[in-house]
Amino acid sequence: MVTIGVGTEKGAFFLRSGAGSAWDLEGPAHRGWRVTTFGRSPSGDYLLGAGSNWFGASIHRSKDLEAWEQVVDGPAWPEGGGRALKNIWTIAAAGDVLFAGVDDAGLFRSDDDGITWRGVESINEHETRPGWSPGAGGLAAHRILIDPADPSRMWVAVSAVGVFRTTDGAATWTRRDEGIDTTVPADEAPLVGYCVHRIVADPSDADRIWRQDHSGVYRTRDGGDHWEKIEHGLPAGFGFPIVRDAASGALFVVPQESDEQRMPVNGEFRVYRSSDDGDSWHQSGTGLPRGKIYAGVLRDAMDVDGVGGVYLGTTAGTVHVTRDGGETWAGLPHVFPRINSIAVLDR
Repeated sequence: MVTIGVGTEKGAFFLRSGAGSAWDLEGPAHRGWRVTTFGRSPSGDYLLGAGSNWFGASIHRSKDLEAWEQVVDGPAWPEGGGRALKNIWTIAAAGDVLFAGVDDAGLFRSDDDGITWRGVESINEHETRPGWSPGAGGLAAHRILIDPADPSRMWVAVSAVGVFRTTDGAATWTRRDEGIDTTVPADEAPLVGYCVHRIVADPSDADRIWRQDHSGVYRTRDGGDHWEKIEHGLPAGFGFPIVRDAASGALFVVPQESDEQRMPVNGEFRVYRSSDDGDSWHQSGTGLPRGKIYAGVLRDAMDVDGVGGVYLGTTAGTVHVTRDGGETWAGLPHVFPRINSIAVLDR
């Protein structure tokens, strides 16, 4: 059985696969709250990031996806420092340590299973910080990759700044954006302007990373030291999510029109798949809506289960599923509020 978390503008919903193609729906939890991410603690508790215009952003935990409690001593910026905690964008575990990426952009860590959190000053006060600037979705640390073979090696994606890498357990960080196109003046390019949307790594070789950027789709084979553009066969390089199926190695993206429009190319909602590490791309299977569709997929609204399942949610509130690596797709009958995040919670 697969359990999928669906984070929306009005709460969290949970989909559980039933017999055949049936899915059971539970929720919403945190009704009326903006839910932006899901995670698991080292002890196995479910975690989610939620926000409210009245109460700000916070982390919540549950043992059963039914009863939730707020983490009281969660990520927080010091009062009077000029930074606000607007969203919890990502939660990731490195062994017994949890990390959370937030907006305003920063990284926090917990060494006690997510009970208490503190800022990671080495990146939060990085020497390039004065040059950081937000993208359209805010100034956000929204993706954390951790090397399964060496948890002291991590990558953090910050929009619209770039990718940071540490090889010493978050003690020091370096920028890793060589080869990425930017629109800022050349004298500023080393500091700002790399609007990374999402990064995904090969779990068997963390130096192999793929990147959906504001400026296109890229690949690195050396941990981010050098990036190359990989867009052969795509109708557009712009988009938000990119995921990789561990079972087949296939990559999936959802191309959109240029950054000004941010909608499916020609109103055709399509997922593209690459079976050769990004060298070439082709339309993925059948079963996606064929009418004119102008809803998109946000950077965290797509996930994989590692055995051929790919799950995505749209800004129109629809969820689409493939269980065979993208050969055939099916839309679920439910229509949710705008979907911010999709996460495989159990498999």
